[in-house]
Amino acid sequence: MRLSKKIARLGTESAFKVLAQAQALEARGMDVVHLEIGEPDFDTPKNICDACADAVGKGYTHYCNSQGILPLRAEIAREIERTRGVSISPERIVVTPGAKPIIFYSILALLEEGDEAIYPNPLFPIYESMINFTGAKSVAIPLREELEFRLDLDELKSTITPRTKLIIINSPHNPTGGVLEKDDIRSIADLARKHDIIVLSDEVYEHIIYEGEPLSIASLPGMLDRTILLSGFSKTYAMTGWRLGYAVMPPQLVDPVVRLIVNSVSCTPTFIQHAGIEALTGPQDSIPKMVDEFRKRRDLIVEGLNKIPGISCLLPKGAFYVFPNVKKLGMGSKQLANYLLEEAGVATLSGTDFGRYGEGYLRLSYATSLENIKKALERINTAVVKLKT
Repeated sequence: MRLSKKIARLGTESAFKVLAQAQALEARGMDVVHLEIGEPDFDTPKNICDACADAVGKGYTHYCNSQGILPLRAEIAREIERTRGVSISPERIVVTPGAKPIIFYSILALLEEGDEAIYPNPLFPIYESMINFTGAKSVAIPLREELEFRLDLDELKSTITPRTKLIIINSPHNPTGGVLEKDDIRSIADLARKHDIIVLSDEVYEHIIYEGEPLSIASLPGMLDRTILLSGFSKTYAMTGWRLGYAVMPPQLVDPVVRLIVNSVSCTPTFIQHAGIEALTGPQDSIPKMVDEFRKRRDLIVEGLNKIPGISCLLPKGAFYVFPNVKKLGMGSKQLANYLLEEAGVATLSGTDFGRYGEGYLRLSYATSLENIKKALERINTAVVKLKT
């Protein structure tokens, strides 16, 4: 069988590969602490589950508008106005089975060979994968620890060319937990307006933030019509397996993206969308409780990592990841991640799974219990001491 050359340009998401490796070790009797998968370990709130079951019982099990049902899009529009202070029409909103398809569809609709797209590196790997798939040039801006993993704005400015069509930002950030400052967002908006560039703003971790108030670039003057605001329900409402995401986008992009939906998945399940309505309109008390628990876990894992010889770790301001510096251990990131899994029973991800500038770092998800975090820290410490001797 001869496959398309374009398939070779597609990367993957290593978390699922490492999960499979960890599960294979568990099947052989090893106890593994999972710090590789980025999903809340909380249950979806009961009111959301009940709303889904009710929707199924009422017969919401058929095809629907490929753009998303109007009641959900209307509630999303109200949510955007409440959280970003921007009044928008539901016609700007596209609902998809998970937030990841927004990456897929938007990049397919926007980029072609000869275009350039700028993205921070390390970053969620699907962005680079999709840019390469289109034949466009992926232009990486390194995120440096000394800037708390924020973009170097002078470097961003110098990287823009007449071919630059897209800038991708993600705040709070996966994999580092970094958060862009408001002045960073304003400066990126200035560059986008000056050079007529579309911004894809990944705000899926919008509610998992520990310090200050986030600023959405879409809320700044002149940016609504040049921003794709990506978000979803997976992280905020512990709905990863439900697959429900959305984007607010410029009107010109809506029809092309909807056509891509029609040609791929047809629509997002109607009963799942009704669960999304309940998520937005029902009780919101589960969110601050979850964030408070994540804060405790963050503080524990950062303190513990900084006590391990050869490891240092910044305190992340958002999401549920830490990105410790392991350069002093003298082992490549991928090799170290494999060592910790096979020798210590701790599943982590290499920083290079998020791009070449992730070398020298690991990503650990603290979306697990305090007990598991303590166990992981003890095992990592023991493994590192053994490594140094």
